[in-house]
Amino acid sequence: MSKTAQPIHSQVLREKLKVKNLILRQEITLKHGHLNNDLLSKALNIDKLRQHSTHLLGAGALAGTFLLAPAHQVHALPAPQDIVQRARTQQAIAPVVSPQKILIDSLKEVLPQKPRPLSRVEEKSLEQIFSDVLKVPSKATLEGEHLNTTYGYIGAEQHLVRYPGDTMASQVGNDKTLWKEGMAPGKGAWGYFAHSKAELTPELVETEKWYAVVQTLYLPDWNTRTRYLRDWYKYRKVMIVNTQNGNAVVASIADSGPAAWTGKHFGGSPEVMMHLGGPRYKKGAVVVFFVDDPENKVPLGPIEYNKIQLPEWAFHQV
Repeated sequence: MSKTAQPIHSQVLREKLKVKNLILRQEITLKHGHLNNDLLSKALNIDKLRQHSTHLLGAGALAGTFLLAPAHQVHALPAPQDIVQRARTQQAIAPVVSPQKILIDSLKEVLPQKPRPLSRVEEKSLEQIFSDVLKVPSKATLEGEHLNTTYGYIGAEQHLVRYPGDTMASQVGNDKTLWKEGMAPGKGAWGYFAHSKAELTPELVETEKWYAVVQTLYLPDWNTRTRYLRDWYKYRKVMIVNTQNGNAVVASIADSGPAAWTGKHFGGSPEVMMHLGGPRYKKGAVVVFFVDDPENKVPLGPIEYNKIQLPEWAFHQV
């Protein structure tokens, strides 16, 4: 018995087409820059070729009308060079669209102005956007698990004690910026990362460095599935995206919180917050999705997706 095809929600389809349009437009600009320059020299914009072709067809029909009409009905038209010059002044040289701008513009299309729990349609749209732009496999719901909200405020957290006797000096060295947050007085929700300094592996060092905090204690089934959820969320990878500037980082869940009364829904280590917004970034709106990484191939840390290799023609003076 064949399965019935699931209908695609119009909003999801619209967001997919918008993201594809932005990415393809960027790829055409990067790969075929010389053609774009030729078009611009002729007062044509690659984004408006259809509009130009429509104008040409309309101009052809109008010219035919003029030729067939009596002489007294034909009005004087501006000189061709004046028309071309006016068109050129109205055309702006198409800029190279960065992936970061594509992401920010796409987020504005999907997200409400203020954080709130998102609908399934909104989350599916974001999944497609993140896949196309960030190239990181991420999901709002993974293995049936879902946070109470995937769109909320993140706050700055302190460094976590990795093993008995751990110190700030052993964690961050002389980096004064990272010293400011200090070290939490207690252990994280899952205790020490290692029983001793000798047992602290490079992987655990990265886990504490790029750790995230989510409100596991407020999950509706936490009290009935505590043991399973505790193990499932421990060091689970999440992708955190700053909705204002497009900065993104992959982090590991290593603590539970923040408390509801703080008005924050997530927390980030000093290194996470530094990458998301800089040294003064203490609170901001973010989207948090699970990273779908069963083979552990996605590294913790910043997602460097915004690098563009400009073609040679981009550096030529006109």
